[in-house]
Amino acid sequence: MMRSLSVLLLTSLLALQVHAASETELEPGLVNPGYVDKPDWFKVSFLDLFEDIDEATDAGKRVMIYFYQDGCPYCRKLVEDNFGQKHIADKTQQHFDLVPINIWGDREVTVGDKVFTEKSFAEALRVQYTPTLLFFNEKKKSVFRANGYYSPERFEALLDYIGKGKETELSYQAYLEQVKPEPASGKLHTAVTSVKQVDDLAAALTDDRHLLVMFEQKQCAVCDELHTDILKRPESIEQLKRLDVAVVDMWSSAEVKRPDGKTTSVRDWAKDLDIKYAPSMVYFNSQGEEVFRSEAYLRSFHVQSVMDYVASGDYQEHTNFQRWIDMRADNLRARGVEVNLMDSKVLKVVYIRPNIKVLSSKSFRKNPS
Repeated sequence: MMRSLSVLLLTSLLALQVHAASETELEPGLVNPGYVDKPDWFKVSFLDLFEDIDEATDAGKRVMIYFYQDGCPYCRKLVEDNFGQKHIADKTQQHFDLVPINIWGDREVTVGDKVFTEKSFAEALRVQYTPTLLFFNEKKKSVFRANGYYSPERFEALLDYIGKGKETELSYQAYLEQVKPEPASGKLHTAVTSVKQVDDLAAALTDDRHLLVMFEQKQCAVCDELHTDILKRPESIEQLKRLDVAVVDMWSSAEVKRPDGKTTSVRDWAKDLDIKYAPSMVYFNSQGEEVFRSEAYLRSFHVQSVMDYVASGDYQEHTNFQRWIDMRADNLRARGVEVNLMDSKVLKVVYIRPNIKVLSSKSFRKNPS
């Protein structure tokens, strides 16, 4: 019985070769970027496929197998452009256990009563592209094969399509026509940058102002919305005036002199700071020490409140941001200012991580408003 199951599984996998056309189109001038770290939330698997599917099913998830190879530029794009956005990473973890398989690897992969190496498994399935993604349902049946890289908006739609079991109702292309995902602009938004030299942020530090460094990436619809909507509002513009601001590409290999005085690539700096998602807004004091950060998407009131919290120096006396933001909202309402916490077009995940260390020795200029 197990033997016939494994044969059926492999047969269905091979049939899925033509289920989805490759989304990969090589970009001019794209070079081999070398090794890329995989997110720490990828499943640590013994590569027993049926066991992985059973475990995922028990958790209300499905299995996604990710075929990769080191030095693959589009594997890097998947990790950086797609999983580099918190809402996409969160949605992936919500719906799937992601099992990585190296197409040149020698670890054993067990499928029923058949045992392969990673390499022979990839060969048996005729994996021609990396990344290649295989999705399985609860009955150990492969339901979709994505050959090559999918852009963030199409990938997120695919997560919804398979994660919610829509493949039983309509084709992926028909689903895309339904949801019409909006592509990201593909550009880094640097208009809010106010420092003279983005490559020397140590020189941007001043005694009475904080430095806001915005770690972003080009393929990021959330970054687009932040800059084309949130930061263009009058209240946001007033808060930005109280800060020195720099926008950097979190994946850039360009050298930068950091607020702490060290010179590294922006990529290495982001790694040292444990920046995982775009956009991440990190605030530094005049000594080049991080005092606060917000990661992923915030609604306009929260973006403005974080900027006010840091620029005013209130974080030094009021170490609980949630209590402070409640006080700020009450004060604004008392002055007749409408506070709408639900004014953004799209609900996204909010994550705020204040620095544990409380700095109290420095006084900063406060905005009386």
